[in-house]
Amino acid sequence: MTAMSPVVSMPPASASPIRLVAGVAVGLLAASIGALYTVFARWGIGHGLQSPDLTVLRFGVAGLLMLPVLILAWRRDAAQFTARWRVWVAIALLAGTPFGLLMFGALQFAPVSHAAVFPFTAMSVMGMALSALVLGEALGRRKVAGIAVVLLGLVLVSGLDGASFSARGALGDVMFVAAGSLWAAFGILLRKHRLDPLLATAVVSISALATYVPAYFWQVGVERLMAVAPPVFWTEVVVQGLIAGAGTLFTYARTVSLLGPAGAAIFPALAPGLAALMAWPVLGHVPTGTEAVGLVTVMVGLVVAVTARPAAMPRARGG
Repeated sequence: MTAMSPVVSMPPASASPIRLVAGVAVGLLAASIGALYTVFARWGIGHGLQSPDLTVLRFGVAGLLMLPVLILAWRRDAAQFTARWRVWVAIALLAGTPFGLLMFGALQFAPVSHAAVFPFTAMSVMGMALSALVLGEALGRRKVAGIAVVLLGLVLVSGLDGASFSARGALGDVMFVAAGSLWAAFGILLRKHRLDPLLATAVVSISALATYVPAYFWQVGVERLMAVAPPVFWTEVVVQGLIAGAGTLFTYARTVSLLGPAGAAIFPALAPGLAALMAWPVLGHVPTGTEAVGLVTVMVGLVVAVTARPAAMPRARGG
């Protein structure tokens, strides 16, 4: 029986135009999914759900959905897991339960406006820095400038101001930065070990199913989920579990395989601006002029950064 390889081919330093277009398309899809689940998380909370409830739906449904993928991969080639178990454990820790707990837990301390800036800033900056340090990818001035423009756009979209900072909020900001850094490291590990995006999605989803979901039902039980109106419950099952739970991981992992971790880390910055647009029909929130300018600014920075040519690495001098 033919073994399923756990690795995928990665692009050379200079990606082809077709790969670039494909990477941008998948990256935009990943950002759109991120915006979608953000908007419907607010909608669900407004209808009686809490952050832990949304998290268990996301992890539980995605884990069950990915279970056949992992079982099939194990039956075809168990050695890819046993021989590299440390890599898979690291993948699960970086993008699974710890990431979710940091992101949602930070909202208990920091205001929502900070959630649109700090984690995505960490994703972009740490993705760029780790690509250079771990993978040896040189970063040109154009890419750095593009990321700087993206971060400026994030500040405009979020409406961040000095009055929102406090000693208590600082703890939440640190948690946001930690979550974004974990996500950036997840992309680096995918690239370094050339992991299959679908298989990585399955490992992360099922690890969260085995850890977070039992802990939730032990602490919270089923009463709160059962008390929610059925249309709200099933809408969140579809959005948080089917679309976002597996879709966010897979599309981001696929973007990493096409554009590299530094390029992929830029796309999540689009999510807050896209969420502001999606919130219009769902939540009745009309985007402000500042939010619109911020979204355009983020898109301009994204185009500048993604289309930048890879910088040449400095040659080592001979002794």
